[in-house]
Amino acid sequence: MYNTTIQKEWFSEGERYAKDINEMVEFGEKNGWENWKGEEPEDKRANIAREVFELLKTANKNGDTENFREHFPPAHTPIIPLMENKAQNIEHMHFITEEKIVFMTGTSYEKRQAYLLDKDIVTKLDENIHAIGKSKRENIFAIADAHKIYLYKGWNGDLINEFELDENPDFGITDLYPFNDGSKVVIVSSDGIFLISNTEKKLIHPINEDNEEDWSSQIDMENAALSNDNSYIVVGDQCYDHRILDHEGNTVGSIGPQSSYPHFCLFAKDDSQLITNSCHFYNGITIGINADQYVGADIEAYTESEDFTFIDEEMRVYEGVAIKDYYILGDAYGYIKAFDKNGNQLWRYFLGSTITGTALSDDEETLWVAAHSGILHKLKLEKGHRDTHTIGNGKHYEEFRLLIWKDEPQIWKW
Repeated sequence: MYNTTIQKEWFSEGERYAKDINEMVEFGEKNGWENWKGEEPEDKRANIAREVFELLKTANKNGDTENFREHFPPAHTPIIPLMENKAQNIEHMHFITEEKIVFMTGTSYEKRQAYLLDKDIVTKLDENIHAIGKSKRENIFAIADAHKIYLYKGWNGDLINEFELDENPDFGITDLYPFNDGSKVVIVSSDGIFLISNTEKKLIHPINEDNEEDWSSQIDMENAALSNDNSYIVVGDQCYDHRILDHEGNTVGSIGPQSSYPHFCLFAKDDSQLITNSCHFYNGITIGINADQYVGADIEAYTESEDFTFIDEEMRVYEGVAIKDYYILGDAYGYIKAFDKNGNQLWRYFLGSTITGTALSDDEETLWVAAHSGILHKLKLEKGHRDTHTIGNGKHYEEFRLLIWKDEPQIWKW
């Protein structure tokens, strides 16, 4: 059915590459990277990638993707040249129910498009949607257009609140965090981080504490987190330490970066720990503090202390989700890795390029992960590897991946 020469080359070379990469990473983690003396493995399939991609498109059109995947297990490195000018961020991923999620393509400063993914069927949503958020509990969805934020009880549920947005056509929403009761929403943007309710729109980060006249609220690497019980908000950006706020936006603690720039934050599933990540180029350091330290926290930058736990000392974290007793974090290099609250790495799993979105099913068995490559992956956690081409020691089964690229006439399933 398929060109035997190409199929054999793709399969055998991919198997060899995954084996060599896994052995190198395992050695580096156990013995220290400074002791690795071998050459870095190279995936040499770029020369046949375009032809394989054409076969993938034919398989999609013929409804034969399962058979295709068996013969041509997916890979990231060989298709990098095909992504040029086509890759895009996939963000604002939220679980709805069963096998259904919502997601958006594009970043806050680009024209976005929202989609619904139900099993493997993708449906385009209203093009006026600018951002989508979901509460930690109680299934509240926040949907923003150019003028308002609408809060619904459940996806397509009853409208329970709405907030006016200022008339600013260039205002882009990086992230959107509705409260569990729909009474407030945290808006993260490069213009600042705001807490909005029916009575006020309050700038909660950054704060002009010195009353400088030329002060600007424009920020980079803006990031925030809302605790699961909504008692605390954490805010930070490239130039300002992470600050812990109460539910009204008042500062109660601060956490200085242990790498260069505050970049990401997340609460444990039970709010018993808060982790913050700071980055330097493609690497970073993640630390955790316990719940009894939130009020009054004063973690000094670049200073080891008994007041925090090192969770990880390598990753520049872009995305993450709290699950059971651990975290799944996505980094700049295209890995997702799991860490417990003591900083033990439980597993790693390679997807490709910088991780831009995650969504976790309520039963914590299915994880959707997206990357800057414009590829969305659906993983069944702890179900075992699907093939011998998997890079990583996380025992996860990839049901499929979707290539959601600019200028393609359709989304390709692999």
